[in-house]
Amino acid sequence: MFKYFSIFILIIFSKGLSEETLSIGFWNVENLFDIENDPEKNDDEFAIGGRKNNTPEIYDLKIKRAAEVLRDLNVDVIGLCEVENRKVLTDLNVAYKEKNYKIIHYDSPDSRGIDNALMFDETKIEIIDSKAIPNTLENGYKTRDILYVKGKYLNELIHIFVNHWPSNYGGREKALPKRKTTANLHLEHIFEIQKINKNSEIILIGDFNENPNEQNIQLLKKHGLSSLMEPMVGKPKIGTYVYRGKDYLYDQIIVNEGLQDQMNLTLVLESIQILDLPKYRQQEGNYKHFPFRFWAGNRLLGGYSDHLAIKVEIKKISSK
Repeated sequence: MFKYFSIFILIIFSKGLSEETLSIGFWNVENLFDIENDPEKNDDEFAIGGRKNNTPEIYDLKIKRAAEVLRDLNVDVIGLCEVENRKVLTDLNVAYKEKNYKIIHYDSPDSRGIDNALMFDETKIEIIDSKAIPNTLENGYKTRDILYVKGKYLNELIHIFVNHWPSNYGGREKALPKRKTTANLHLEHIFEIQKINKNSEIILIGDFNENPNEQNIQLLKKHGLSSLMEPMVGKPKIGTYVYRGKDYLYDQIIVNEGLQDQMNLTLVLESIQILDLPKYRQQEGNYKHFPFRFWAGNRLLGGYSDHLAIKVEIKKISSK
């Protein structure tokens, strides 16, 4: 089963809620690369002849495993990170037969070629606009773009940002300023949206490479953006990622006050979920409880990802 958590967000239901919901999910697919060697990307290890000894059959298994996650998550909108290109998204969409998602994807300047993407059910949400927001760090290094998508659900606008913030590779102290730059970039775009409508409905989904109680997520909180994962911090065996045996909540859904009030769209109470089925974690050995990865270095495990998927539901408040 999913693990369910109570999220203590005050929402006053004076106008009632519509029956229909929009489910929004996120998953770090962990290196969803094709097997072609792109000379402009650092993707050699996944290509035929690379050190992972990848094959078409292994690639097909990766796609099959990813489709299994989408099937279990079962959402109307899914943000993904660590995808190489549109081809792998198309292959994933074909393998996930239960829905016919439309795809939003832009190539980012990341040296490894990994991007953010959004897949959505066009019968549930109308997409009005999308763009890649370039994220250039203070040293001039260009990291993954932020994917911005503006949509309309039951005639109400919703703004979705798909994220993959700079990792702790090279040390946490060096990474914190990079993520601060990314957080401030986010705020700039959110402030622009709120200039037009201060009650805009805004949701951030992604792998933020920080826990909800860490400084750059807390920077967002100072400006009215709340991580729905924050009440889970410190709970035993709860997390979306494990490092050196410790659970982390790097994968998060963050919403502004517009999605927590009694106007237009609002969260469905207690709908925040981590897709934490037993098959998504290793069940024995030295890495018991770790997410069941597809690769461990260059060794094929045949699992899913080093991150667990997450989801939430929203509803429209209907007038009576």
